[in-house]
Amino acid sequence: MKLLKSTLVVILLIGFTQNSQAQFLKKLAKKAEEKIEREAENRAERRVNKGIDKGYDGIEDEIDGKNKGKKKKSKKKKGDDDDDDDQSDDNTNSNDDSSSSKKGKNSKKKAPTVVWSKFDFVPGDTVIFEDGPSADEENGEFPSRWDLYKGSAEIANVNGENVIMFIDKGGEIIPYLKNSDNDYLPEVFTIEFDVWFEKGHTTNNRFFISFRDKKNQWNKGLKGNLTVYPNGIEFEGTDKRYPGPEKLGWSDEPVGKWRHISIAYTKGKFKAYMDDTRLINVPHLEGNPWGFTIHSQKGNQYLKNFRIAKGGVKYYDRVLSEGKIIVNGIKFDVNKATLKAESMGPINRIYKLMNKNPDLNFSVEGHTDSDGGDAANMSLSKARGKAVMDKLIAMGIKSSRLKSGGFGESKPLDNNSTPEGKANNRRVEFVKF
Repeated sequence: MKLLKSTLVVILLIGFTQNSQAQFLKKLAKKAEEKIEREAENRAERRVNKGIDKGYDGIEDEIDGKNKGKKKKSKKKKGDDDDDDDQSDDNTNSNDDSSSSKKGKNSKKKAPTVVWSKFDFVPGDTVIFEDGPSADEENGEFPSRWDLYKGSAEIANVNGENVIMFIDKGGEIIPYLKNSDNDYLPEVFTIEFDVWFEKGHTTNNRFFISFRDKKNQWNKGLKGNLTVYPNGIEFEGTDKRYPGPEKLGWSDEPVGKWRHISIAYTKGKFKAYMDDTRLINVPHLEGNPWGFTIHSQKGNQYLKNFRIAKGGVKYYDRVLSEGKIIVNGIKFDVNKATLKAESMGPINRIYKLMNKNPDLNFSVEGHTDSDGGDAANMSLSKARGKAVMDKLIAMGIKSSRLKSGGFGESKPLDNNSTPEGKANNRRVEFVKF
C-alpha cells in the first residue's frame, strides 16, 4: 500500500513538473514574441525619426545658406550656346571634391571652386584708331598719335618694344583725332589696350578710363569712370570685380605684370574684361560714350596695343551674305604664328558656329600688312592660318571640315599708309567651302 502511494506521488510530481515547464516555456515564448515586436516597432520608429531629422537638417541648411550654389549637373551638348550674339553671357561654374568629417564619420563633400567666365569678347570689324605705338616713334618724345590733357607721357622702350610711359605723377592722354569734339565712338564699338602695373604695394597704382575726351568734350559724353586696378576692375562706383579667386589689396601687385583690358559697347549694353575674364556687365548703360581719356595717377606705368574698332554684323549673317567671316581680332606675337590669349574670343565664336552648323566648312586664311618682305609675309600668313586651324581641331572640330592657307600682303582690304589701315589688313578670314 505504501509502495502504491509513493508511486502515485512520484507520477503526480512528474506531471506537475512537466506542466509547469510547459507553462513556463509558453510564458517565455510569449515574452520573447512581445520583445521582438517591441524591438521591431522601436527600430521602425528610430528609422522614421532619422528620416524626419534628415529632412529637417536639409531645411535648416537651406535656411542657413549652407546649400547655396549647389546645383544639379545637367547634360548639355556642345554647340548649344548661341554664337550669334558677339558679346554673349557665358559663365560657367564647377565643383571640386574635398574631404570633410561629420559626426565622426568620414565623408566627401564638394567644395565649390570657381571657374571664371570664358573670354567671349569679339573685337569690332573695322579699326578706327590704332596705336602700338609704332617702332618708328622716337624714344623720349610725346606719342605722336595722342594728345595731352594733363601731366606727362613719353615713348619708352620696354623689353625691345615701344610703349607709352607715364612719368612723374602720371598724366591724362586722349587719341589725336580730327573732329575730336564730336561723338567719334559708334553705337557699337570695342576698345582694347594693355597696361603695366609694377611690382609692389604702391599708392595710386591704377588707371582711370573716361568715355569722353576731357580736352574737347568736357561737358559731353558719359559721366563716371572705369577704374583699372592691378587685380580688378570697378565701374562707376560698383564693387571692385576680380578676375580670379585671390583678392589682393586694390594697389597690390605681387610680381609686376601686363593686364589686357577689353571693352565692348553695343547700343547701351556695356561690358569690360580683364585678361580672359568678363568682370563688368551693364545691360542698360545710362548715357552715351563719346570719346576716350586714359588717366594714370603715377609714373612708371605703361600703355600699349591700343585699339578702337567699330562693331559689325554677326558671324552667321556674314557667312550667309558674304560666304566668309573676316576677323581682325585674332592676334599673334610679333612676326610669329603664336596665338595671343585674347584671340580666343573670336575663335570660340567660330567653334560654336561650326558646332551648331555641322555642314559648315572653312578654309582658314591668313593675311598681313605690307611691313616686311613679300616672301616672309606669305610664309607668316600661311603659318598663322594653320595655327588657327590647328586650334579649332584641338577644340574638337573634325579636320575634314577645315583647311588653311595664306596670302601675305597680296589682298589688302585697306591702305597700308596708316596704323588703322594696317590693322584692318592684318586679319584671318574664314572662307566657306
